Amino acid sequence: ERQKAWAVRLNGFDVEEAKILGLSGKAQTTAAGCQNNLAALYRRKVMPGSGRRKGRSIPSAAERILDAPEIRDDYYLNLLDWSPQNLLALALDTTVYVWHHISGDIINLMETECITDYVSSVSWGNGGNCLAVGMSNGEVQLWDIQHQKRLRTLTSQVSRVGCLSWNSYVLSSGARSGHIQHHDVRVAQHHVATLAGHTQEVCGLKWSPNGRFLASGGADQLVNIWPSSQGGGGGFAPVQTFRQHQAAVKAVAWCPWQPSVLATGGGASDKRIRLWNVCSGTCFGNVDARSQVSSILWSTNYEELISGHGSGANRLVIWKYSTMSKVTELQGHTGRVLSMALSPDGETVASAAADETLRLWRCFVVDPIEKKEREKADRVLSSFTRQAIR
Repeated sequence: ERQKAWAVRLNGFDVEEAKILGLSGKAQTTAAGCQNNLAALYRRKVMPGSGRRKGRSIPSAAERILDAPEIRDDYYLNLLDWSPQNLLALALDTTVYVWHHISGDIINLMETECITDYVSSVSWGNGGNCLAVGMSNGEVQLWDIQHQKRLRTLTSQVSRVGCLSWNSYVLSSGARSGHIQHHDVRVAQHHVATLAGHTQEVCGLKWSPNGRFLASGGADQLVNIWPSSQGGGGGFAPVQTFRQHQAAVKAVAWCPWQPSVLATGGGASDKRIRLWNVCSGTCFGNVDARSQVSSILWSTNYEELISGHGSGANRLVIWKYSTMSKVTELQGHTGRVLSMALSPDGETVASAAADETLRLWRCFVVDPIEKKEREKADRVLSSFTRQAIR
C-alpha cells in the first residue's frame, strides 16, 4: 500500500492499474496539478561542464614563426634544445643563438673561430645553466649562459659531434666515427669512457630519465642500449641491440613515466616508429609513419608522443600511446623537419626545419582547471612522501 501511494504521488496514477505493457486501451493521463518528476528529470537540459568531457582542441597552425637563416639541412645533426630556464638554443651554421621564450630576448652566444668549422649539436645541462656545444672538428665546448662565457673545451673526439646527452655531471657525445665518449665535467681529466658499438655515425643519443640506460642510434641502422656502469670486465657493452630498423636511427626518446620504454624512428628507407621495452628487449609497438622520422618527443602532459618528418611530408604527427593511433597532423613547414624540443611546462613544441624557420606549436596545453587539480594532487603526494620519510 505504501509503494502504491508513492507511485500515485510520483506518476499521477497507479502504475499497476495503467497496464503499461497492454496492447489495448488508452494510456493513462496525469492527474491535474500533478508534476511528473521523472519527465522533468529526463527533459532537463545538460548544463555546460556536465556530462562527458569533449576531446581537447589542438591548434592546426603554429603559434609563432621565427626565422632560422642558414640552418644546416643535415639529417644527422641535433641543432635545437630547450632548457628548464625557458631558453631555446639553436645552432645556425657557425653561430649559436639563445632565445628567451618569455621576454623574446636573443643572445648571440658564440661563433666558431675557424670559418670552415660549424656547430653540429647543442644540449642543455646543469639545470639549464650550462650549454654543451658540439663542433664539426670534434670539440665539445661548455658555455656558462649567465655570464655568456666559455668554461672549457673537451677534446676527445676525432670527428664531428652530432649528438649530446647529459646524465647529471656526465656528458656523453656521439661522433661520426661511431664512438661515444663519456666526459666527467667536474674533473680536469674529463674523459672517463669510450663506447664502441656503432660502425657508422652516431646521430641519436639520449639518457633515460632515471639515468640507468643510454640509448644510441646510428647510421648503421642499429639501436644500442648501454648501462650507466661498467661491466665485470671493466668495460662497457650494450645490454640490448635492436636491428629491426632499415635506415639510420636519429630519433630516440625515453618515456617520462615508464623509464624502461624507448621510442625510436628510422630514416627515409625505413619510415617506422617502434616502441621498445629495453628490459625485456621486446618491440611492443610498430607503426608506419610513411616518411622519414627525424625526431620524437614524449608529452609530459598527455599519454602521447609527437614525431617530426621529412622526405616530402614536412610535418609533425601526434600519436596516442600505446596504440600508436594518429591523433592529428601539424602542417606548415615547407622543408623537412630537422629537430624538435619541448618547453619546460610541456605545452609547446619547437620545430626547426630545412625551410629556415623555427615554429612553435601549442599542442599539449592543459585545461586550467585540470592543471590546478594536477598541481594540488602533486602537492598532496609530495607532502605525504615527506611525512612518510620522517
